[in-house]
Amino acid sequence: MSQTERIIEGGEELFLTAGIKSVTMDDIAKHLGMSKKTIYQFFKDKNELVIALVKKKLQEDEDNMSAIISQSGNVIEEMINMMKCSEEIFSRINPIVIHDMQKYHPDAWKQFQNFKSGVLVHTLQELLTKGIKQGYIRPEIDVKIIARMRVNQVELGFNASIFPVAEFNTWRVQQQFNEHFSYGICTLKGYKLLNQYKNIHDE
Repeated sequence: MSQTERIIEGGEELFLTAGIKSVTMDDIAKHLGMSKKTIYQFFKDKNELVIALVKKKLQEDEDNMSAIISQSGNVIEEMINMMKCSEEIFSRINPIVIHDMQKYHPDAWKQFQNFKSGVLVHTLQELLTKGIKQGYIRPEIDVKIIARMRVNQVELGFNASIFPVAEFNTWRVQQQFNEHFSYGICTLKGYKLLNQYKNIHDE
């Protein structure tokens, strides 16, 4: 692993648990057992590190989605597998990370927004279109609208003013959104298959 990767990983470990704002470059240096000077050779400031980290995470997410799509037999299986994949991601994220990125790191936030409106919406539109052809998803849904709605719901779940962390489990919120979405777009054939996969997953 290169020094750059080590620093990004060290930053990620601290950011995910404590949020971005409260973590200093000193904290990251201590956590990694290296000098702050070494970190500054690779990243001129914390903002640059956050941008690099977001870039890396988004690339990983894109690769994971591609892998899931190529390994799944049908659209319902893809949706279930993506849910499992996002479960791992959401269970690790402290909602304050999203808030901090939005407020203090606009460039990183913009990257995340571009990914959302580009890659995620496009992937979901393809998935829905394929599901309609396979007979699992209702043909009357407007793929463009539903894809955008679903992608933006994720961010809504992280909004602490709507879902205060003290009262709501972030992962549970996302799970409820996803279930509501999945059952709302299925045909009867899709509904049956979704139930089958869910039962297997729950057992």
